[in-house]
Amino acid sequence: MIRIATLALAVALSIPLGAAGSPVAAQGSATLRRAGQAYGNLSYSEAVTLARQASRERLSSDDQAQAYELLGFAYASLDSTRLATEAFKQTLLLNPDRALDAAKVSPKITSAFALALAQVLVLRDLRIDSTEFVAGTGTLPIRFSVTRTAKLRTRLIGPSGEVTIDSALGEGAVRLAWNGLLSNGLPPVRGTYRVIVEASAGRDSYAASIPLLIVAGAVDTLPHLTSLPGYDLLPETVVPPRSWKPVGLALMATSLAVGGSLALENSKLGGGGRREILTIGAGAALVGLFATLKKPAAVPAQANILYNSLVREQLARRNTEIAGQNAERRRQVKLAVVPQPRSGRKS
Repeated sequence: MIRIATLALAVALSIPLGAAGSPVAAQGSATLRRAGQAYGNLSYSEAVTLARQASRERLSSDDQAQAYELLGFAYASLDSTRLATEAFKQTLLLNPDRALDAAKVSPKITSAFALALAQVLVLRDLRIDSTEFVAGTGTLPIRFSVTRTAKLRTRLIGPSGEVTIDSALGEGAVRLAWNGLLSNGLPPVRGTYRVIVEASAGRDSYAASIPLLIVAGAVDTLPHLTSLPGYDLLPETVVPPRSWKPVGLALMATSLAVGGSLALENSKLGGGGRREILTIGAGAALVGLFATLKKPAAVPAQANILYNSLVREQLARRNTEIAGQNAERRRQVKLAVVPQPRSGRKS
């Protein structure tokens, strides 16, 4: 029962060493595979011997890092913290972004790994995201971390020149920004460039880099406006409401005519002119009715004319500003940046 529990612990400890959860799953070296198997069988001394032997072989960088990591695991399992720390330091120099999952790894192993991380000078997690920005006005964010206080120098080099982005002391998380211009004040031409971060502290130094594909292009211009949002032009003429005044005047004239006719009829002068008076009154009534039914003619709307004049003035001013901005944009360069996988080295 104790043997089964120990084997389960060994399997848990071996998870970080291989992409498939086994210390031998991704190894290209037969010696390294045997070392992983020995570790899985709890033969830690044999694992140390085989891992040291594998580390002296011509291994790939990844296998070399895993050989030292296996050494660190085995030494820690043998309670040799100093040797485990030294092995983990070599792992970090080969693979600076390596991290252990504390939930899956023994505390004495993670403690040795933490000691190595505090003692070795490496640059970790160098990151540049794909982005587009205008050279000289926008920026390209650059992020990384350094394990110890060190003098840091960050540069960009490529086909059309180079530029020092930053040079200062730093520790822990570092955030920088490149404005898209080279040392000559001009944006880069299309090509593959490289951001290089160099760290030095005493006799220790480390450098990490990441290649970038930079594509230079034109900046989009702004369209001219045909109207101001939220400010529509108003009609400059309006039709006044229909007036009943002509009918009223015509009825008044008709009433006067009828009254005059009655007065003539009752007077001593006789009623010879009554018919003519009634005819005139009826004609006036018809004229007034037709005048009322006729659609009124449009008249200028002075308030709307003034409002439209102000809107057109603002529209012309805004288009003048846009023309100036477009002239500036045609002189600018938009950079599209696509990062590639990072590499690192110890100096």
